[in-house]
Amino acid sequence: MSLFPVGLGHYLLVSALLFGLGAFGVATRRNAISALMSTELMLSAACINFAAFNHFRHPAALGGQVFALFIIAMAAAEASVGMALVVALFRQKRAVALADIDLMKG
Repeated sequence: MSLFPVGLGHYLLVSALLFGLGAFGVATRRNAISALMSTELMLSAACINFAAFNHFRHPAALGGQVFALFIIAMAAAEASVGMALVVALFRQKRAVALADIDLMKG
């Protein structure tokens, strides 16, 4: 028995803080790499939610962990595609500012 038991609300609070920090980073960053890292924070918050709800609501099932693994795989794919776009932007414009992304047309 622990002195301070960690419940579902604690996990949801941490997840909400991570998601809020990631959303703030996406909304305010002008650097593409920082925006990608903020997106990864938001996906990590979703993983925490899935795993926490699975653990506290259906302990015998593995659905939450499976969804978390899919999110991790999707995040890896998103990071690789995003970094490829950042490299292409840097080769063309010598900058990684998000304002320059619309200039890649044509």
